[in-house]
Amino acid sequence: MRHADRPAGRRATRHGVAASVAPARMARRVAPLAAAMAVLSLGLTLALAPQPAAVTAPTAAGGTHAGATQTVNVAPDVAAPAVSQESYTATTGAQTLIESGTNADWAQLVLIYGDWPVTDENVTVMLQWMREENGPDNWWNRNNPLNNGHGSGGGSGLGSYDSLDTAAWYAADNLLKRSFYTDIVAALERGTSAHAVAQAIWASPWASSHYGNGAWWSTAPVPIIEAPASAW
Repeated sequence: MRHADRPAGRRATRHGVAASVAPARMARRVAPLAAAMAVLSLGLTLALAPQPAAVTAPTAAGGTHAGATQTVNVAPDVAAPAVSQESYTATTGAQTLIESGTNADWAQLVLIYGDWPVTDENVTVMLQWMREENGPDNWWNRNNPLNNGHGSGGGSGLGSYDSLDTAAWYAADNLLKRSFYTDIVAALERGTSAHAVAQAIWASPWASSHYGNGAWWSTAPVPIIEAPASAW
């Protein structure tokens, strides 16, 4: 015998199950959407977060240097180092000239030993003087390029030295210690005019001919020629 309340009980049961299943289905549908929203929120948070400041470091040169990956800022009281511009005399020593070994090197060696400026004008007149005494092709003759009698054992200038280095020292020493060469020394100290030095040489007793008072003195360029290593 069927009871009249069974269908109603089953319907009530189904209704109760359906009522409990609906929120679960809804939760399963909403869960992926909530996860996506969380990821999007995290991305927006990172995008809006302040970025770290550029690395800054001082430099010796001062100012600001903009590079591909960083910007360098320097305090305004940092001074740039001075640039050293040394003269030829300060950077070229006797040994360097001896190793090079040309007539131009010997001319510079005399200037260094005399403590005169190694200028183009001074080197030019020294080369001209050497040519007048021995000629450029054999300028190292007797290791005495200027035919200097001082310390060479030949008062007439036909003596010789043990090396071109020694000869350069005696050439400078002779000019410095003789009063009748003071005009040559003064012109070399100025170092601004090869002609002024040449005029002082002509007027001095270095050569008895006085180089024809300049008539026999050539100002043509002097070829640069290296002496044998044995001469140094």
